[in-house]
Amino acid sequence: MSAPTDVQAPVRSERSHRRPFSSWREHHGWSAGASLRRLASRPVGSLLTIAVMGLALALPLTFYLLLSNVQSLGDALGRNQVINVFLKTDQVAGNAQMLAKQVQQHDGVANVTLKTPGQGMDELSKMQGFSDSLHALDNNPLPYVLEVQPQDGISADAASHLVDDLRNMQGVDVVQDSGTWRQRLDALLGVGDRAVMILAGLFALAVLLVVGNTVRVDITSRAEEIGVLKLIGASRAFVRRPYLYAGIWYGLFSGILAVGLALLIEFALVEPVEHLSQVYEGKIRVGGLPPWLLLAVPVASALLGWLGARLVSAWQLRRAA
Repeated sequence: MSAPTDVQAPVRSERSHRRPFSSWREHHGWSAGASLRRLASRPVGSLLTIAVMGLALALPLTFYLLLSNVQSLGDALGRNQVINVFLKTDQVAGNAQMLAKQVQQHDGVANVTLKTPGQGMDELSKMQGFSDSLHALDNNPLPYVLEVQPQDGISADAASHLVDDLRNMQGVDVVQDSGTWRQRLDALLGVGDRAVMILAGLFALAVLLVVGNTVRVDITSRAEEIGVLKLIGASRAFVRRPYLYAGIWYGLFSGILAVGLALLIEFALVEPVEHLSQVYEGKIRVGGLPPWLLLAVPVASALLGWLGARLVSAWQLRRAA
């Protein structure tokens, strides 16, 4: 007869362990639903709070969208402009071809085109004002020219080292490079990256403050209800749980709103960007916000809302104790 008792004891023990977890889970579900219903019960105030937070989060997303496309615009405007290498006039065709093959093997070089003196003369003859003067020349004074195309995305430092190596090659007379443009664009991109990070940090702090102030006002307005809960033995974690979920809802909805606003801005730029691409003969390729970022923003804003509610609710409840 002792066997059934031994079997039932673990069952009762297991149920006793399951009951606190079940209560904890049920209260989480109730807190999430109650906080959402409370937001819905005051739609104007909730929508204004979510709108302010959504606009704050949409600004760094917009800056990120613009900055991520500066690279494409810079390439179209000549970030990877061709480096013209003028050889000495005493270089013959064989030497020019050997030098072109040597440059082609250099790191950071995408393509090398050899332009003969005859091709250069033909280009000059097509320019207005040069045709008559060229007929008066007895011989062709133009040298061989190497048109060196750097690799896409090459940095300003790498391009500068490439130009120095080209100048030091035997048989090279002059190297014509627009390195200043690349340096300015890289510096602009660096400033833009730092500005986006600073803006993201500031607006994340704004989300914390907005959620924290909203939760603070809510806790203050329900001080009597919280006092009754404490009198019947409710813990601080039990009392603040609905406010934590309120912060999560605020952050989640504002993050979704920010993503929606960013997508609207992206859609509004489609037509002028297509026109700009046609002007530059299709060289500009503007991309949108990456999917991982669109998914990460609501999650991150929900975490920010939870953190703001957590900090303020803990301080308010500790102060009221």
